[in-house]
Amino acid sequence: MSWSRTYTLVAGLSLIALTNAVALLGVAYNRSGEPEAIFRLTQRELHQPYRGYGNRENSGLELKLFWRVLHEQSGAAQFNNWRYGGSGGTPAWLDKARMEALGFDTSASAPSSTPQGRMRYEKQLPREVLLVLELEGPAYQRSLELATQYADREDATLAAAPGEKSLVTGAKDAREALERETHRNSRLFLVDAGLDATALRAKYTDASRHSIVRGQVRLQSFSEYADKISGYVSGLSIESINVPFAFRDVFDTAMRAGDIDPRNKTPFETSVAFGKRLEPWIIEASKK
Repeated sequence: MSWSRTYTLVAGLSLIALTNAVALLGVAYNRSGEPEAIFRLTQRELHQPYRGYGNRENSGLELKLFWRVLHEQSGAAQFNNWRYGGSGGTPAWLDKARMEALGFDTSASAPSSTPQGRMRYEKQLPREVLLVLELEGPAYQRSLELATQYADREDATLAAAPGEKSLVTGAKDAREALERETHRNSRLFLVDAGLDATALRAKYTDASRHSIVRGQVRLQSFSEYADKISGYVSGLSIESINVPFAFRDVFDTAMRAGDIDPRNKTPFETSVAFGKRLEPWIIEASKK
């Protein structure tokens, strides 16, 4: 009995050691050579994730990439949902043709507007694909433009009926949305997807503005439209980044868990690299 327990203990410890060794080798490979991309990010793009009751004793610190997808809307529906970036989205470019190119079957005989058609499409499992993250590029500039249009339109509506309480509130909300978009919201947008990293990098050559990452997409249909199929980005395969001990003092207590408003955080800048396995890590960080 004693030998059996010893054997079990040794086998368990060996398995743990092997698992850790494999993980460390993966980290070493990811960080070997030149990074695939390096982003200069701030508290706008890196948030401390909410820790549930089961994780509160974890003394480690990690940050979550806060990304977005662009919606061609210039009203409250677009900008009043600013807190929910990084949780999924349906960008216009992830259309039926793109989903077919990513390997999804969109050839169901029943249209997507019927229950049978929706079931045929949506029962397909999500797939891991390559996604392109863009930092402060055309997608962000377009979002700023839409926010400006939203604010200007609400101001014009108020000017036509000054003193109307609901219009005063609408104009105020729109201006606050523009302020958030200009100074606080994440500048990271998902802008493309594919299966070939080399082809994507050839298309997006600026490694300080575009990075290739892995993420999950799935099919979805819209019953209110006739046979409209698109893709939904469920999330990135790796969104959390461990903070090295040497940089822990940069992310101090002002960066409260679960609070994504950059005004409540100590301003910082950090260089995040993406390696051979397209996984991110922090290479430098400093307070502003």
